[in-house]
Amino acid sequence: MTISLKPDVLRHVVDVHCHPTDAGEIPPEAMESLEITICAMASMQSDQQRVAALAEAYPNKVIPCFGYHPWFSHLISLDDTLSKEDHYRKLLLHNSSPEKAEQYAQIFDQLLPLLPEPTPLSDITSNLRDSLTKFPDAMVGEVGLDRSFRVPFDYFAEERKLTPFTIPVEHQMAILEAQLDLAVEFKRNASVHSVKAQQATVEFLHKLAKRHGESWYRISVDMHSCGFSSEAWRDIEKALSNVFLSVSIVINHKHPNLKKLIATCSPDRILVESDYNDVTRCTPQVLEMIELVSEVKGWVIEEDWVENLDESDWGAVRRLFENWKRFKEGGHPVPVGSKRSRKKLLENSPGSES
Repeated sequence: MTISLKPDVLRHVVDVHCHPTDAGEIPPEAMESLEITICAMASMQSDQQRVAALAEAYPNKVIPCFGYHPWFSHLISLDDTLSKEDHYRKLLLHNSSPEKAEQYAQIFDQLLPLLPEPTPLSDITSNLRDSLTKFPDAMVGEVGLDRSFRVPFDYFAEERKLTPFTIPVEHQMAILEAQLDLAVEFKRNASVHSVKAQQATVEFLHKLAKRHGESWYRISVDMHSCGFSSEAWRDIEKALSNVFLSVSIVINHKHPNLKKLIATCSPDRILVESDYNDVTRCTPQVLEMIELVSEVKGWVIEEDWVENLDESDWGAVRRLFENWKRFKEGGHPVPVGSKRSRKKLLENSPGSES
């Protein structure tokens, strides 16, 4: 840990994205000693209930987040009429070139017995609907797009051996869209993963904004461990008022443009996260990120928590906490670029004509 905060300051720190249930059983003493709030992400079918149980046990420390990560999207079927083999064959052999067809076919034959029966998307959305209904403060996450992921033989193996198979982005988008449609329906915020898919993600967010209209801006979307270029982020901020950016040490330190991205991000759109699967490491990881953000932004890290401060006197933790409150509350202004908001602007202008 690079910085140390007093308890009254520390309790206002929010880790907006972590995976505490990924590491198996969490020692009760680890949760009891946790002094920050964590947003605990689910990512696959097996951990939806683990996240629910953690939130039930520690409702004042854990915000549950339910969703299906793109790394596991091949396990979800869009066509219930296909057999297991046909589903995976259609999905995973989509990019096999003629010269690699025989090699890929052999690898596919090795992989197929290790894969489960695919789960229909209708079951996935039904389960997600149930979770969001049960937990009124839950978010949707982790969901998203990933163009670089390759399907492993065994995801849980100590040394994960990868196949050459990727998951078509169109398949990932269908699953992401179904989950974000529920986020809009339930007015829940979402944590979105995007790796090697900057353009596809930006186009997708614009698509949902256009389709859902004002309802889209009632929710907030966090681009988790965002690795977008600073130019792309500037464009997103201008066009989509409900999209926030969160950064982590574990992922973002690899990106050479991290400081430039932080500097570009508006002061009221940035959040911090650990993206860690060990709850004992969430706090130090987030504090290290707070220190970096404060350094880039020129924000002082406060020693004490003082209520009713002027915004000009806010420290880094207070600024990030206020950002979290805005993110959590949602209800963002509809950008002027939309047809509806442009019409309203004209109607409210003196002497305007439609």
